[in-house]
Amino acid sequence: MIKRIQKLPSWLGKSADHRAIFAIALPMIISNIAAPLLGLVDTAIIGHLPDTIYLSAVALGAMVVSFIYLLAIFLRMTTTAEIAHAFGAENQRLAQRVIVHGVTIAMLLGVMLLIARPWLIELAWLVIVPEPELQHYATQYISIRLWAAPAALINLLVLGALLGRQQSRLAMTLVIFTNAVNVIADVVLIIGLEMNVQGAAWASVLAEVSTAALGLWFIRDLLPKPSYWRITPAYFKQFAAMNRDVFIRSLLLQLCMAVMTGYAARFGAVVVAANAVLMQFLMLISLGLDGIAYAVEALLGAARGRRDVSKIRYWMRLTLFWSGVFAVAYCIVFGLAGTQIIGLLTDLDEVIHVAERYLPWLILMPLFGHWSYYFDGVYIGLGLTKAMRNTMAISVLGVFVPVWLSSQWWLNENNANHGLWLALSLFLLARGASQWLYLRYKGLTLLVQDHPSK
Repeated sequence: MIKRIQKLPSWLGKSADHRAIFAIALPMIISNIAAPLLGLVDTAIIGHLPDTIYLSAVALGAMVVSFIYLLAIFLRMTTTAEIAHAFGAENQRLAQRVIVHGVTIAMLLGVMLLIARPWLIELAWLVIVPEPELQHYATQYISIRLWAAPAALINLLVLGALLGRQQSRLAMTLVIFTNAVNVIADVVLIIGLEMNVQGAAWASVLAEVSTAALGLWFIRDLLPKPSYWRITPAYFKQFAAMNRDVFIRSLLLQLCMAVMTGYAARFGAVVVAANAVLMQFLMLISLGLDGIAYAVEALLGAARGRRDVSKIRYWMRLTLFWSGVFAVAYCIVFGLAGTQIIGLLTDLDEVIHVAERYLPWLILMPLFGHWSYYFDGVYIGLGLTKAMRNTMAISVLGVFVPVWLSSQWWLNENNANHGLWLALSLFLLARGASQWLYLRYKGLTLLVQDHPSK
């Protein structure tokens, strides 16, 4: 569709630039769709084992491991920002410096996760408190999966580097490759060798390690010779600070999302299940909006590397247009087919009835939330990680927490869950508003602030 556009209104820019946006966004949207589909195959293989405890253990263990790795998403984000800057500045030495320091941080954190396995698992069970047999098998799964922690963190780094260089097709290849190897290894280890939970864990380890090897080969031109592999204390401190800021941002975000399920337990199992179903709508929203955010990161990062403020403004306008288009499209789809989507996610009548009650929040959620996805891309692309952390803290502590707690006080028990969805909606809106206000207050001169380039 984009290719057929010959001429657009002047405020919408050139059709070739819209194609450039989708050249980055579309492969990542496909990746976001393909990964869960392959994950369904993975689950189906385990789900056909004779005892349900195996599926439950793998699901629980995978949730814990995914949460740990999700908190490490800062490696992907900061690497994208720095590599995009180097890409725009056409500075190969800077790009190599980013990779050297990124790989060092990934390996250090990976080894720390390996050493901390017993304490991480113990902390998980303090929070979740599963039954003894389930805990036994899930512990096996987590213990094995964390052997691949260094490889998993390197994969985040490689993904960030590929996006920063606008090589989203290679990034898509990596995501699909990981899941394909995992599925094949599951067939061999679980069905062929009957290794059950341990087989599922080792399959994931094999997928992570092989993907890391392939990914490092993809960015081999950014890996300097061993004799040039040097750590610069000043840059290490700067890059580590960026990662710290994004880590805090991600932790605050995940705590808010955890409240949506965890606190809902006070309202009963049916409400918990309904909220869990409705949270999948956010996953659907992220399929498209994340793709646009990736494009924002790469394009703005490159413009920042060239210190081109006019181009930064230009890409911000074009990508905001598409973020808004996706948001409106999601609202229309959820408004017309929201009930049918709920029916696809669960066949429990009581859960469907309760979920439909809160569906209006999800119909409006794309309009509230697309700003936060968009500005996350802007802030990563411009390297404003400290401001990203601070605006997240303001939105969580100044909006989400007060609205959540006060709504539980002034709403009766039958409507208290509406308070949770109100808090989440205003939180997403506050994130976008606070990030917009920061950029407006500080001005675009900050967007090309001094940055090490040698």
